[in-house]
Amino acid sequence: MIARLHDPNYSRWAAQIRATGGCRQPIHLMGRVDHLDRATGALLHRYSTRTEPDGVLRVPCKTRRASRCPACAEVYRADTYQLIRAGLAGGKGVPDTVTAHPCLFVTLTAPSFGAVHTCREKNGKTLPCHARRDAATCPHGNVMSCTTRHGSDEACLGEPLCVDCYDHAGSVLFNALAPQLWRYFTDALRRRVAKSSGLTLRELRKQLTISFAKVAEYQRRGVVHFHAVIRLDGPDGPTSPPPAWATADLLADAVRHAASAVSVTVPAIADEPARVLRWGTQIDTRPITMNGDLTDQAVAGYIAKYATKAAECVGTLDRRINPLDDLTAFNLREHPRRLIAECLRLGALDELADLRLIQWAHMLGFRGHFSTRSRHYSTTLGDIRADRTAYARDEAITTGRLPLFDEDAVLVIAEWEYAGKGYSLGDALLAAALTGTVLPTLPMDGGGDAR
Repeated sequence: MIARLHDPNYSRWAAQIRATGGCRQPIHLMGRVDHLDRATGALLHRYSTRTEPDGVLRVPCKTRRASRCPACAEVYRADTYQLIRAGLAGGKGVPDTVTAHPCLFVTLTAPSFGAVHTCREKNGKTLPCHARRDAATCPHGNVMSCTTRHGSDEACLGEPLCVDCYDHAGSVLFNALAPQLWRYFTDALRRRVAKSSGLTLRELRKQLTISFAKVAEYQRRGVVHFHAVIRLDGPDGPTSPPPAWATADLLADAVRHAASAVSVTVPAIADEPARVLRWGTQIDTRPITMNGDLTDQAVAGYIAKYATKAAECVGTLDRRINPLDDLTAFNLREHPRRLIAECLRLGALDELADLRLIQWAHMLGFRGHFSTRSRHYSTTLGDIRADRTAYARDEAITTGRLPLFDEDAVLVIAEWEYAGKGYSLGDALLAAALTGTVLPTLPMDGGGDAR
C-alpha cells in the first residue's frame, strides 16, 4: 500500500479506480486502440496501456450478482429498473400511452417438496411455524410440527422439518425444468386468450400482442419462482392500443388457466420415480396502476432487486462446483448440501445430461436467465448500455481526453488482451478508501481476515 501511494503514477491509478465505480474485482486489460484515416491510413490517435500504471487498464467486471460486486450489480439493477419501468410508464422509445394497456403483476410459485420452517404473519402478528394438534411422526422419527414463532432473519427458515423426508431430487429437477415450464405457460396463455376471444392463434396475432418481462427469485427452501409483468398490446406492440375486448380480467383468467394447465413430465430414471412437475397452487395476479398500492415504480424496483440476486439466500456456494469436491469440507448447512449433492448425482445420469445439473449445481439446478423479456415489451439492456457508452464518449471528447473525429472518415482498430482481475491486499484497502466501498472478507497470510 505504501509503495502504491509513493508511485509517481498514483494519480492515474486512482483515476482508474474511481472510473470503475467501486468495482470489487476490476478486469485488467492490456492493449491499444488506433484511430486511422480511412483515406490515407495515417495514424490520427493512439491509446495504449503501456503508459498506464502496471501496464493495464482496469475496467468494471459488470457482474449482475450483488454477492460478488455490489457496485456493478447496482448498475445492472438500475438498468433493469429502467427497462421494466419503461414498459409500464413509457420512455426509452416506448410511448406514454402504454399506461392505458391492461397490465398484471403475476407471481408463479413452485409446488411443495416437503414441509419447511417458515415465518408467517397475520394482521401484524407472528404465527407459529407449523402448529399441528395431532402431528404425525415421519418414518425417520421426527414429529412433523413446529410451534416456534420464527423471526424473518432466522437461519432455520427454509430448512425442512425432516431433511430425510424432503424431496431434494424433485426440487432440483423443478429448478432445472422451470424455464421449460415457463415457455409452456406463455404458449398456453396465448392459446387461452385466443379461445376466450373466439379467435385462432393466427387471427390473435393480427389483433393482439402479449408482452412480458420476468425475473426468477430463489425461495429460502431452494426452489425458484417467477415474478412477471404481463401486458396486452395491439398488433404492433406498445405503440398500438389493444382491442377493447382485451381486458385485465380476461388476462387474469388466462394466467390462472395457463398456470394450472401446463406441466413437464420427467420419466422414471434409475431409482427415481416418474414425476409430473407443475406450478404451485399459490398464483398471484394483481393489476398495476399508476397511483395505487402496486405502482409502476414499486413493480420495477421489486423486479430489479431480484435481478441481482442468486441462490445465496439458500446458503449455497457462489461459484461452480467440481464433481470431485468434498462437500463436507465447505461450510454448508445440511439442506443446501443435499440439494447440491442431488445435482451431482442426477447430473451423472445419461438420461439427464441435457439438464447440465453438474455445471449448475451451485445454482441448485436452475440454468435459465434470471431476467428475460419478450421482444415487444420495451427497450433492451444493450440499448441502455449503448446510450451510456455514447454519453461517456461524448464526455471524453468534451473534456479533451479523446479527439473529435468524423466517424465516417476514421477507422478504429482495437487490440485487447486479458491480463487478470482484482486487487492486491494493499490496493484493495486504497480502492475502498477512494470509492467509499466496504471491503469483502480478504484472506491474510496469518490465517486471519482483513475487512
